[in-house]
Amino acid sequence: MSFDNYAKNWDTEERINRAKIIAKEISESVDINKNYSAMEFGCGTGLISFNLYDRFKSITLIDSSKGMIDILNSKIHKYKVENMFPYHLDIFTENTLNKKFDVIYNSMVLHHIDDIEPTIKKLHEFLNEEGQLCIVDLDEEDGSFHKEHKDFHGHNGFNQEDLKSILIASGFKDIESHTFFYGERIIEGKKVKYSLFLMKGRK
Repeated sequence: MSFDNYAKNWDTEERINRAKIIAKEISESVDINKNYSAMEFGCGTGLISFNLYDRFKSITLIDSSKGMIDILNSKIHKYKVENMFPYHLDIFTENTLNKKFDVIYNSMVLHHIDDIEPTIKKLHEFLNEEGQLCIVDLDEEDGSFHKEHKDFHGHNGFNQEDLKSILIASGFKDIESHTFFYGERIIEGKKVKYSLFLMKGRK
């Protein structure tokens, strides 16, 4: 699924409104300090981080889609935000970022990744000691959510207990999760209900 094709039309009203709710949930669930550095993994056009940048000293935004990063750069320039730093990269390539972070968050990203265990382990490496990982994603569903996207090969959401086990195996502690958002979309003419959970863990 190439996100470059979707980038120009990504910021729909639905996504903008949902991003505000998600960002509020992240800010209320995670310990945030004005001196903290953060990373948003799989940032897209930065919808989540535009609601959080004033809470952190700096936010590094990473995405593997150049189209998304191009749009993000133009928005940062337009709104004159000085503490958001986008990178078009794959976290598994050599010498990616020579930095560590106090908080790493991602939203609606993991379900697009086939094998998530190496990603969780890599994010663990990017955290400072006692740093926090915050994941927002789809609760397990029957596949309706991505029915329109024939090229989707990820996960139909996650069972929270299964995901907790992966975090524990990757070295995280103090793991908590809860479902916080219930929404619906019209997909192929039918109403599809879905819910999002937030899971956090500490290094």
